[in-house]
Amino acid sequence: MVGVVLVSHSAAFATEAVALVRGIAGEDAPVVAAGGMEDGGLGTSVDVIEAAVRSVDRGEGVVLIPDLGSSVLTARLLMEDGRVVVADVPFVEGAIAAAVAAGAGQPLADVLAAAEEARTFRKL
Repeated sequence: MVGVVLVSHSAAFATEAVALVRGIAGEDAPVVAAGGMEDGGLGTSVDVIEAAVRSVDRGEGVVLIPDLGSSVLTARLLMEDGRVVVADVPFVEGAIAAAVAAGAGQPLADVLAAAEEARTFRKL
């Protein structure tokens, strides 16, 4: 199963986003939070993201969904051999779409495509 990691500058925001995603996609959705720095402060940390990737990696790949700015740059440091990819998507909508696809057992390319399709969702 493909894993999904929500990368945020805030540990609290990432944790709450995971709760929202699991509330919609199901409690077994393979999604985890990677927010903040090791000391709990704001920022993004390669070590925090790496630990999250390891915790959700089941061998079929991992999609990283960063919130903004430097979290994108930090997440990109972890892209490897096409197994860990970064999705350029709206944070919440992309996370939900990716988690639903991952939970349904879709392959990495399809999970990434589902997340990317969230860019076209309109609210009005």
